[in-house]
Amino acid sequence: MTAADRFAAPAADLAAPSPGGGTGEAPGTSGVGGPRARPGAVGLVLGSAFSLQFGSAVAALLFPRAGALGVVALRLIFSAVLLLALFRPRLRGYTRADWLAVAGLGVALGTMNSLFYQAIDRIPLGAAVTLELLGPLTLSVIASRRVISLVWAVLAGVGVYLLAAGDFGRLNVAGVAFALAAGAMWVAYILFNARAGARFPKVDGLALAMGIGALVSAPLGVVSAGTALLDPVTLGLGAAVAVLSSGLPYTLEMLALRRMPAATFAVLMSLMPVAATTAGFVVLHQNLGPAQLVAIALVVAASMGAVRSSR
Repeated sequence: MTAADRFAAPAADLAAPSPGGGTGEAPGTSGVGGPRARPGAVGLVLGSAFSLQFGSAVAALLFPRAGALGVVALRLIFSAVLLLALFRPRLRGYTRADWLAVAGLGVALGTMNSLFYQAIDRIPLGAAVTLELLGPLTLSVIASRRVISLVWAVLAGVGVYLLAAGDFGRLNVAGVAFALAAGAMWVAYILFNARAGARFPKVDGLALAMGIGALVSAPLGVVSAGTALLDPVTLGLGAAVAVLSSGLPYTLEMLALRRMPAATFAVLMSLMPVAATTAGFVVLHQNLGPAQLVAIALVVAASMGAVRSSR
């Protein structure tokens, strides 16, 4: 949840929208039964969430210059260069099944980000992330197979109803559809991320997948934006978006996962809509009414409950 970026999930917890990739279990942690979060770990996760969403807000500012597809291409290309340079993943010694897993992750990553950027080009950032979160939330409810999951489903349903009943109902229908489609691709990203994380060491799979995602999005970006992608200001802001949306969040998450159980991390990552609403208000001057804020709070609460009960 890209938004949206780029959210993935720890392999040990399919409900966790973590953009960091890998297994999600840090050394010295043991999920629900593991140690408590160390001081500062919560701040690292929140810093990651806000960095990601402020990166999305800055990306939205670039849309008039290069269009949504052009900005997606810039973001993924710069992110791929950054991750591949930092982690230098090994290319040999993998099977065909390994490469299929990382290719699936890359395609899901590129598609998810493209759909999400199309959504925030049409509807407020906070609303888009809230709708996108319904994808992994649905996966959490299905994976849980517990009666309590019905409570979280109803809570999320009430939240969506409040969004539809208020000013949100007058927003662009295509934007809503793009956000929901991005949520569906978020589910695919979670599943492929779990497979790639089990087959590739550290974040090598994510770095390679980011390169594949860049290859998927680049042709669409070039066709859509053309020479606008070569503008120095656009390139500079595109690089900044990549750092805010990929480089900084990944680093903060890896540090956080060394200091807290993966289950706690997953719950905190459910606060993405809150970070998105804040970024939309501060950077894009997007206002949501009281009913919409309550709706976002309900979806966040449902996501947290579903993550906790899915284990």
